This record gives sequence, structure tokens and C-alpha cells, in this order.
Amino acid sequence: MSDRTGEPALGLDFGTTNTVVSRSDGRGRSELIAFDGAEATGEVFRSALCFWEEERGWNGIAHEAGPWAIAEYLSSPLDSRFVQSFKTVAASPLFERALIFNKPFRFEDMGRLFLQSLVKHAGGRLDDRPRRVVVGRPVEYAGARPDPALARQRYDLMLQGFGVELHYVYEPLGAAYSYAERLTDPATILIADFGGGTTDFSIVRVAEPGAARRCTPLAAAGVGIAGDRFDQRIMSQLVLPLLGKGGSYRSFGKLLEIPGGYFNDFADWSRLALMRNRRTLEELRKLERDAVDPAPIGRLIALVEEEQGFPLYDAVGRVKRALSSEAHAEFRFDGGGVQIAADVSRNDFEQWIAYDLVRIEAAMDAALTKAGLGVDAIDRVFLTGGSSLIPAIRALFQRRFGAQRIESGNELTSISHGLALIGETPDLAQWTD
Repeated sequence: MSDRTGEPALGLDFGTTNTVVSRSDGRGRSELIAFDGAEATGEVFRSALCFWEEERGWNGIAHEAGPWAIAEYLSSPLDSRFVQSFKTVAASPLFERALIFNKPFRFEDMGRLFLQSLVKHAGGRLDDRPRRVVVGRPVEYAGARPDPALARQRYDLMLQGFGVELHYVYEPLGAAYSYAERLTDPATILIADFGGGTTDFSIVRVAEPGAARRCTPLAAAGVGIAGDRFDQRIMSQLVLPLLGKGGSYRSFGKLLEIPGGYFNDFADWSRLALMRNRRTLEELRKLERDAVDPAPIGRLIALVEEEQGFPLYDAVGRVKRALSSEAHAEFRFDGGGVQIAADVSRNDFEQWIAYDLVRIEAAMDAALTKAGLGVDAIDRVFLTGGSSLIPAIRALFQRRFGAQRIESGNELTSISHGLALIGETPDLAQWTD
């Protein structure tokens, strides 16, 4: 592409599940930042944190991030606190802080600690960062009544010192810019980015190679539904009934349903980590004594006491991925003295997420409407993000656009690569939010 400043840039795709960083050289080439060490997983850095008490740590608490956070947690689950998907609270006015070992952590505190670890594990590749940093952001943030201005304020605080010049670009635009490099002819493209917390769409017009302006954004839309929501559907429909959801207990001669609040907490990292406290455990033990079937509540108590939230959700994620290639899968979990198993079919899973798919399709239609385009005006559709591999999602796009117009690839890295290249463009303002 010819529209370059000659100045290198950094592309930061801070995702709900994974984070990826790319660095461009100012001449239209970009490379992914790899991470070093025994726990490293190549260029993909898990968006997770683990905390434990240590005098030398910040505020008396030490931390690790990425795959090292997972390893630290698994080595000592009862003495640590594991936090994942914390990006989902970035725009939430209801989230002020999480208490970890009785110390308050705001979103920006966790974000800064996360980035410190990311830089540390990059083997010096991020020590000398370019002046310009392009940060991906969702078109629509996750959560109930999200506040984009609050998210921007928190991102700014999180990224203080990470770059001299910060620019925010919709995540699917990064994927669009990356995908445009494959094209040899002009085209109008629809990008669908399926992340952990949000699904985002961008429509971009791509000119012929060598044009003064290769890509022109036309419209964007999104919805706070994606991979994490699909995990929650499996948890709610398949797993939580094995832990007491829908069960009954006796109280003053009456038969009552076990309160759903405990199960709602199990689906939210900011509350799940706080369930291991004396009051909650005493309430659960009382429910266990009064339950018609006490065994499921006993399993729930054991999972909370033994800090088994992460491995339980990891098992849910494995089932979801298995259903992308198999018609049936088995959910199996063994940890903290709890053993549970259940069969699930792809058809069951697709029924559980049917309403979510309706909302995702509505967001796509909103992007088309904003661009003033119909389905026939879209020449190519590029699907990216891990959940784009789910058959029901691919079927949705095949139904609307036909299989011949759909492409995918680089599901975890395309956004970061494109963001770094956008950072080289002289007309960067057209890309920012």
C-alpha cells in the first residue's frame, strides 16, 4: 500500500480472551510480537491475571499475567485469585473495583499490571516501543448499559506510559485493513469480528492496489454478545443444573426453589472470585442441609472452596470448541473433589444460542443500513475471531451471502496486524473512533 508515513507503529489488540501485539516498520510491513519462556504460547497472550499475597508485590500483592497467570494459579489455587475476561467491565458504571485479598483494584489498575507483565514477557521486543500506538476497541462494549466515555477514560489510565500517542480504532477495522492486503481488485467488504465479549461489524470500501487511499470505512455496528456469552449458555443449561440450579429446598414447611443469585455469580468473574467468603459458604451449607437433593449443592460448595472456577470454565470452553467439529461432545470435569459429566449435542447448543444469533444478525443488518447498502452490494465477507468457527455462525453468513463470498483465517491475529498498519497511515483520523 502506498499511503505510509514512514513512521513505525504498534497495534494492540487487547481482547477479552487473548491479547496480540504487532509492530509495523513504517514501510507497510508488520510482524507479530512473540513471547518468551516455558509457558509462552507464541504470539497470543491470554488476557488473564493471577494475584497472590507477597510483601514485595504492589500494595502487598504480587501478580502474573497471560499463560504465566494460568500456571501460577494451577500451582496454588487456594492461595491465589485468578481473574479473566476483565475487559468486559471496562464500560460498566456498576463496576468500581474488585476486592482481591481485601485490596481494591480498579479496571485501570488491573490493566496496567497486565501490560507490565506483557512487556516483561516479550523478551525486550516491547522495551523500545514506537511513539504511535493504535489500540483496538469494540464498536459496542459488553455489559448492561455500557458507557463508552467511561471505557475511554479507563483505557487512557490503563495505557498511561505505554505509548506517547494513543489512537483508538474499531477492532473490525483492523481486521479489514489486514484482509485488504489479500485483495487485488476493488471491493466492498464486510468484516465480522467474533471476540470473547463482543461481536463487531465494519463495512469498508477497498480501492485498487496502489491507490492513494486504499481503504475507506463506511459503517460499523456491534453487540455485546460473543464467545463468553456462548460459554455462559453451556454453563447455565448443562453445568449449573448439576450444581443445584432449578433444585428445591424446604423452609418453614414450604418447598422453595433454590435462589438463582448464586448461579448468576458463577457466571461473572468479578463475583465468582468473591464467593469464597464465610457468609456465602454458610448460606450454601444451610441450603445443602435443607435441599431436597443436597448432592448438587455440595458440589457447588466444593468448587467454590477449592477455587475451581477457572478449570470448570476451561472444560466448558473445550466442549464448545469440540462442537465446532463434532455433532456430539462430552462435558467432563474432575477437580476439587468434584466429578461431573454430561453429554451435549450441537443441536442443543445451537438452540441455547439461537436468541444470541438473532441479535448478532440484527447488528450486522444495522451496519448495512448505516452504510446504505444491501446484501448484494457486499463483494466479500471476512470472518475473524475464535467464535467465527462455530458452524451455526458460519451458516448464518452462508444463508445471507452465499458460501462463495465468505473467507476467514488468522482468527486471533488479523486485528493486531491491521492496527499496526493503520498506524502508519497519514490520514489516521479517518480510522479513529
